[in-house]
Amino acid sequence: MFWLKIISKFVNAFRAGETPAQIAAGFTLGFLIGLMPFWTLQGVVLLVVLLLFNVNLAAGTVAMVLAGMVAYLLDPIFHSVGYFMLTGVSFLQPVWEALYNMPVAPLSRFNNTVVMGSFICGVVLALPLYWGMKKLVQVYRAELEARLVRWKVVQAIKGSKVVQLYFKVRDFRGA
Repeated sequence: MFWLKIISKFVNAFRAGETPAQIAAGFTLGFLIGLMPFWTLQGVVLLVVLLLFNVNLAAGTVAMVLAGMVAYLLDPIFHSVGYFMLTGVSFLQPVWEALYNMPVAPLSRFNNTVVMGSFICGVVLALPLYWGMKKLVQVYRAELEARLVRWKVVQAIKGSKVVQLYFKVRDFRGA
């Protein structure tokens, strides 16, 4: 039921309520968190930002799960990008050495090729993802919602016993 509640909040956020910018920001932060290995300094900082700022948490959670599933498939690419950044760009070598000798910076695990590559790829994709998600929410609210409700699949899902039971439990608990 926990995941149904998160997905329900995500769908409801698409329909109304929070601004497209809040939904897109939550989705982008969740995407960044899900894309890289979590227990790093930057992963924890991004999670704190997701929790403290006025962004959509349901969108962040959905993006975290989706990006986490895709990240395993992209690990070879992340490794290549991270390896290139750590070894192939010679003018950055003094930067990596200085960071490694700092007391807190090694907690970011920047010296791991997959962590570095996933962080770089996530940062590069963050702005296009934010703008794309913001536009998707705007288009959905303006044009797609009315069409989507008429689909037979959506009507079948809404009419299913599992969804009806979920709505009864949700309304009973006052959620």
